[in-house]
Amino acid sequence: MAVLKPFKGLRPPVELASKVASRPYDVLNSEEAREEAKGNPYTLLHIIKPEIDFPAGTDEHTEPVYQKAAENLDIWRNNSWLVKDAKDSLYIYAQTMEGRTQYGIVGCASVDDYLKGVIKKHELTRADKEEDRMKHVRITNANMEPVFFAYPAVKELDDIVADIVAIQSPVYDFVAEDGFGHHFWLVDNDQTIEKIVKLFAKIPATYVADGHHRTAAAALVGKEKRAENPNHTGDEEYNYFLAVHFPDNQLKIIDYNRTVKDLNGLSATALIDKIGEDFEIQKIGTEIYKPDQLHTFSMYLKGEWYKLVTKTGCYNDNDPIGVLDVTILSNLILDNILGIKDLRTDKRIDFIGGIRGLGELKERVDAGEMKVAFALYPVSMEQLINIADSGNIMPPKTTWFEPKLRSGLVVHELE
Repeated sequence: MAVLKPFKGLRPPVELASKVASRPYDVLNSEEAREEAKGNPYTLLHIIKPEIDFPAGTDEHTEPVYQKAAENLDIWRNNSWLVKDAKDSLYIYAQTMEGRTQYGIVGCASVDDYLKGVIKKHELTRADKEEDRMKHVRITNANMEPVFFAYPAVKELDDIVADIVAIQSPVYDFVAEDGFGHHFWLVDNDQTIEKIVKLFAKIPATYVADGHHRTAAAALVGKEKRAENPNHTGDEEYNYFLAVHFPDNQLKIIDYNRTVKDLNGLSATALIDKIGEDFEIQKIGTEIYKPDQLHTFSMYLKGEWYKLVTKTGCYNDNDPIGVLDVTILSNLILDNILGIKDLRTDKRIDFIGGIRGLGELKERVDAGEMKVAFALYPVSMEQLINIADSGNIMPPKTTWFEPKLRSGLVVHELE
């Protein structure tokens, strides 16, 4: 059963919240982060992307850069840009995008839950990316950024959250530069906290939606600290890590699309002929076509959009991985026709989150950077949970959650 633990959050004062809050470390490269931080000395990017305080081109994985993260965190504390709450609390974090609001419960998840599989994952992690975030957690001794979890919706929890947001004013309430709204409530009533924690304890599993590397890093650092502490009791803060838990029925996964740099020696006509062996093909023309159901794809090739519908018998509905559109596309087109065997390492393929729109696919092909692009119908939360429950792993770059959590609204210290 899932553990949810209140904690003393380290948070910005109200007047600085929108300036401290930043996009997560993994959606920006160093130059984008440097540009985004211009004119804003308060942004958490100075802690989660500390290379921006070094000359352009500095290797972000060097020891001085990690050390700078810790130094900057000390500055934020000393300047009261981050201030610790007086008592253990939970928090509500809501996000609004395109008229839709999702409400998450912020608290600490358990390292044990991750190690025992109560917290379930649907993606593989890379050791180098794990180690990068582990170094960051070690040097700052904190979970600077929350991970994004889902849980099977519970009406009693929904009702408690609804009561809190109806009665209390949010402590933070702002619209970020991307147009998404962020709303944050403090939950410090002991009885309310107890009710939420007890209801959570009845939930059989939670699911990593976004932040697999941060989750693994937080859990592994907690495990390290246990081994290093001869007086370990299990109650220490390092046994827990920062997470925002959303009910599954409020979340929406958007498409995650693919572009390919060449046609593997084929002409456009030959590519279409080969695709036609497993797909019904309809030429749409120059108007963007977005897939509107499972097993339907769009392809952009030589200035034209095509609708691809997978033929019956080309996939297995009883295979939780094989039935995914990312698997169908990977097996039947990317591998069999275009020769892309490993999505993680092949440099001929690139992945574009649906938040950028299908116009991004068109632009990259029209510019000559890519030769062909494919758009997919998004995975559902039901599919994600079924795969995680069955112990399977989704192919790379399958899910894209939006809006992303803002980092810096609350930090969890490990001591």
